[in-house]
Amino acid sequence: MTAAHGIRPLSDTVHVSATLDKASAENFPVAPAFLPRAWRDGLTAVYGYARLVDDIGDGDLAPGGRDAVLLGLDPAATDDRLAMLDAFEADLRRVFGGTDGPPRHPLLLALQPVVRAHGLTPEPFLGLIEANRQDQRVTRYETYADLAGYCELSANPVGRLVLSLTGTGTPERIRRSDAVCTALQIVEHIQDVAEDLGNDRIYLPAEDMRRFHVSEADLAAPSAGASVRSLVAFETERARELLNEGTPLVGSVHGRLRLLLAGFVGGGRAALRAVTAAGFDVLPGPPKPTKSGLLREVAAVLRTAPRKG
Repeated sequence: MTAAHGIRPLSDTVHVSATLDKASAENFPVAPAFLPRAWRDGLTAVYGYARLVDDIGDGDLAPGGRDAVLLGLDPAATDDRLAMLDAFEADLRRVFGGTDGPPRHPLLLALQPVVRAHGLTPEPFLGLIEANRQDQRVTRYETYADLAGYCELSANPVGRLVLSLTGTGTPERIRRSDAVCTALQIVEHIQDVAEDLGNDRIYLPAEDMRRFHVSEADLAAPSAGASVRSLVAFETERARELLNEGTPLVGSVHGRLRLLLAGFVGGGRAALRAVTAAGFDVLPGPPKPTKSGLLREVAAVLRTAPRKG
């Protein structure tokens, strides 16, 4: 039997595992063991999708061109990010009942039963693809509103998918979730200023850089001067306010979902605390929270999130 007949080669299993293993580097727990098996499976499948589309957009795919081949392209197409994203979208359409057979990429094949079981719609998944297309065209953001529009595509769909997977989506929860997800995206941008600049991307709004008298050359320094630190402190406070706005989401649900959402919020707060502890100098590398720091923040969220419903 071959992959075409439903059995994937061992190399593809290892390939998929390498993508999913990146979950351990995230600021928040992806699919912790305390969740019901069905939720874990769903969250893992959604994470695999989101991680792969980001790896395509960032040029972080495994060497050898295997992802291109799985998507029906020549291995050399791996470096053509827009072509890869187009092929990835075509494979996503197969998840939702395309006419040319089942999904070709194993991560998308794993997503298909999750989509069917939970009645998920294509829009959040398409948003993540469009965010990565935007990354190929847009490398600077003039205003915070522009950046928030990007986060609407790049981050907010993930929170909405979590609510859909757990059957808890309401307009109020979606609004709170969007605040948390935009905050987590901003946190990541704060941590990764140096790495993003190395890829010719700046996610700090230009209007904020002018306000704090920060130039692109300042961001390329080995360590941050006073102006860069002031700018990072400003963006850190903005992300903290968004997390606070979204925190009531945690109190609006019960049981293990409450603990999962507290992990998202607590992860963001722990990362911001690490940035603060570094004196807002993110240029030598991303400040990362300790495991104990993360647990303290999660516990604090659980203690203080107002209970509703």
